[in-house]
Amino acid sequence: MTDTHAHLDFLEEAELEDAKAHFPELRAILTLGVDPTRWERTLALAQENVYAAVGLHPTSAHLLSPEVEEALRYYARHPRVRAVGESGLDYYWTPETKPAQLKALEFQATLAGEFGLPLVLHVRSKDGQAEEDLAAWLLAHRPQRVVLHAFGGHPALEAAGLEVGAYFSFAGPLTYKKNQALREAAQRLPLDKLLVETDTPFLPPEPHRGKRNLPHYVRHTLNRLAEVRGMTLEEMESITDQNAETCFRWT
Repeated sequence: MTDTHAHLDFLEEAELEDAKAHFPELRAILTLGVDPTRWERTLALAQENVYAAVGLHPTSAHLLSPEVEEALRYYARHPRVRAVGESGLDYYWTPETKPAQLKALEFQATLAGEFGLPLVLHVRSKDGQAEEDLAAWLLAHRPQRVVLHAFGGHPALEAAGLEVGAYFSFAGPLTYKKNQALREAAQRLPLDKLLVETDTPFLPPEPHRGKRNLPHYVRHTLNRLAEVRGMTLEEMESITDQNAETCFRWT
């Protein structure tokens, strides 16, 4: 199994120790540092089968400055870094910073291209506008390798993602009873573009809803994805592990 999106630096010490006990069950884990205060800690956690991504979350986009750009470029060179992000658009929490979010997104997309790294994208809004805007941005900029993190099934984003060859990463919401439309999206997307993640410590899957998420809980999302595609857990595990290897190039 591979957890392609976690925030290990958000875990309390006891939670982290619990998570580490299960790390051998996973092929790889990608932990993401999402603002300048978290990059050092994220890289310190990137050992053995844990790899890192560094970026500026859209809710922190206002922090972008020449100094932050220089620092991010420095950290992106680290040998354990396998992606840039998460970047993207978030109108749920900070709609007023849309211009700053777009500027930070464009910088990170350029940086990912320079270093030959995938770009991990976050998107959230109350009315779907951020998803529409990110879909338009994808079609206009066509990044070389891109991951739609915690894909929520928005039709415009699905269409744009397919057009640019994006990877679609599914998190705990795939397992929620009400999300049949999301499972239908997972059923029709290309097998070679499917990933699974936890977004630790957020978005816990069934049967852990209401609790803090951990990387090894990715098994529940993986199992649901396998059911949706009419496959065994082992078959889907092999496919998503290979997709993650192709995207993030662990070795």
